[in-house]
Amino acid sequence: MILLNGKPADCLPIADRGLQYGDGVWETVLIKQGKAIFLEEHLQRLQWGLRQLKISLDIKQLSNDINQILEQANENILKIIITRGAGGRGYNPAGLQQSSRILSLHPVPKFPESYQSDGIKLTLCETRLSHNPYLAGFKHLNRLEQVLARAEFAEPFQEGLVRDYHGNIIEGTMSNLFIINDNQLITPLLNNCGIAGIMRGYIIKQLQKLSYNIEYKGDISLDDVKRADAMFMTNSVIGIWAVQQLKLTSEIINYFPQHSIIKKLQEKLKL
Repeated sequence: MILLNGKPADCLPIADRGLQYGDGVWETVLIKQGKAIFLEEHLQRLQWGLRQLKISLDIKQLSNDINQILEQANENILKIIITRGAGGRGYNPAGLQQSSRILSLHPVPKFPESYQSDGIKLTLCETRLSHNPYLAGFKHLNRLEQVLARAEFAEPFQEGLVRDYHGNIIEGTMSNLFIINDNQLITPLLNNCGIAGIMRGYIIKQLQKLSYNIEYKGDISLDDVKRADAMFMTNSVIGIWAVQQLKLTSEIINYFPQHSIIKKLQEKLKL
């Protein structure tokens, strides 16, 4: 099912700025038993991105769209895309007042249970993330860095680790990273690039409730990763994947995917 501005559709005007310039934002929401999980948090990040890009949106219209599409959903992925709308040629957005709302339902990806129980294999990507604090944190439609990074690997790897141009570890191609070392938790600071994931935020709240200290570090190096006892990746669709192994250019690093902190968080997520 696809809705464009509240009506069933299967095409977009060629002049839409989301297509022309990647001028917009998006969210991916997991639906379980017809309920949108973490919907409020997703909408908050969506509106944050819209404010950054100065794109207007009638949130009541979007809520109506979501309610309409949830009537057809059970176990699905809901993708929400907001573009600045259709306009003439050129970068100048002046005069564009009507944004476009695109909502679509997709099947939930099926992953082996072993990804959670035994962990995944991770590889280091060569594609780097550029710094732009103004665009950091939310999901804008320009995702070519992630596309290039994801194209670098295939089985037996399930995810890729991405750095910035200073060599700092930032995130996975589709996920956020947490490092565990001597029961100290570290996650990358995302002030300059990367996505402030919804699941990342939930995990941070759970760790605080469990009285764990979290360090937000802007200069996580490969040496930090090599020294880690355990690592795990998160997003709102996969939940928590422990890392079993990381492949570097000429080195394989093994981790402890059954770490007690990871198991506690996975149990919390089942509730």
